Amino acid sequence: MDQQKIQNFLQSLFDKTWRAASPQNCVPDFLPQPTKGKTVVIGAGKASAAMAQVFEKCWVRDGKGEFSGRVLTRYGHSAPTEVIEIIEASHPVPDAAGLKGAQQVLELVSNLTADDLVVCLISGGGSSLLTAPARGISLAQKQDINQQLLMSGAPIDEMNCVRKHLSAIKGGRLALAAYPAHVMTLIISDVPGDDPSVVASGPTVGDATTRQQAMEICQKYNLDLPPSVLSFLQSPDSETPKPDDERLVNTQTEIIAAPAMAVAQAEKECLAAGFKVINLGDDIEGEAREIAVEHAKLALETKPTDQAMLIISGGETTVTVKGNGRGGRNAEYALALAIALDGHPKISAIACDTDGIDGVEDNAGAIINPTTLARAKALGLNPQSYLDNNDAYGFFEQLGDLVMTGPTRTNVNDFRAIFIAD
Repeated sequence: MDQQKIQNFLQSLFDKTWRAASPQNCVPDFLPQPTKGKTVVIGAGKASAAMAQVFEKCWVRDGKGEFSGRVLTRYGHSAPTEVIEIIEASHPVPDAAGLKGAQQVLELVSNLTADDLVVCLISGGGSSLLTAPARGISLAQKQDINQQLLMSGAPIDEMNCVRKHLSAIKGGRLALAAYPAHVMTLIISDVPGDDPSVVASGPTVGDATTRQQAMEICQKYNLDLPPSVLSFLQSPDSETPKPDDERLVNTQTEIIAAPAMAVAQAEKECLAAGFKVINLGDDIEGEAREIAVEHAKLALETKPTDQAMLIISGGETTVTVKGNGRGGRNAEYALALAIALDGHPKISAIACDTDGIDGVEDNAGAIINPTTLARAKALGLNPQSYLDNNDAYGFFEQLGDLVMTGPTRTNVNDFRAIFIAD
């Protein structure tokens, strides 16, 4: 199998992987039944607009009655709808559009009755999009804290613990606003372990974390908190509703797509193509460059015989930003992997985010092959210097090896595949 065919297979594998978790494939099977009251559709996340589009078409097709709705998604991730209003806002750092949209969502679910139904469409990215700072905290302060968290290398569950305790809408508070209506939450998960209270900071899910844990996380990563924010975290008012809160009794949550689904689809595709597979699972976490070194070691130790082999994995790595370059966690993983493989003649790889956006850039990720380092050298590029500067995007851009899909309108976390030729 020549190098171009290997590269084509890896890119096709990624496409089939994220498509397996697209809203059109997972939303229809989870539509709730209408109640005798109003039906209100809300949501937030990179996949929420596409989820709303599919919900709307299926709800109308099945003649389930009138509804209204409003969901927030990332700029560029919208989808056409007839009834549900789509609001675009900033991710990963919140902005004024997200603040306004979150306030409108809260207003939409206020003053409902026990006869009413709220359908909440949630996916990864919703935490930044659905921004409603708690009392006494400004948007600018939330933006600064969010930026500090993003650069700290903290895993998503720790970041969202802090976010929930500084919010008027996350950590179950959106469900409280909708009480006593029935709340049905459909989730496309992008977090390791698929904890619904972590995806988008669980706006409709009881929160088992505490404000004390949030303060400990802030201390762990040396976050610079304004006195007003620190004072709020120390106040009982910052505590979130817990899973046993009686006001959450009318809530129901369904994970309708998850990283495991994407990784399973990838394994199926690899086996169908006649390749052997080592599946490392869908919940890998840690520093992107460190995980890359571990995976390179595994790949170098793997000895295919009569069949090529792929090492596949999902999960969400992190990057502790120390440089000033461009590049998300998948491009950083790919660059660190290329360095560790040192031009091995039989190993190629792809690393991409299934939402089509690696961090804050316009690429999904990057692809490497045995010629990556040699081509970089010919261009006068020092791979280690680019890695040290967290500039994997700049490195792969010059090589023409960025993977560009545009927004996929789903989000089941990262996907990585290492191809070891026979």
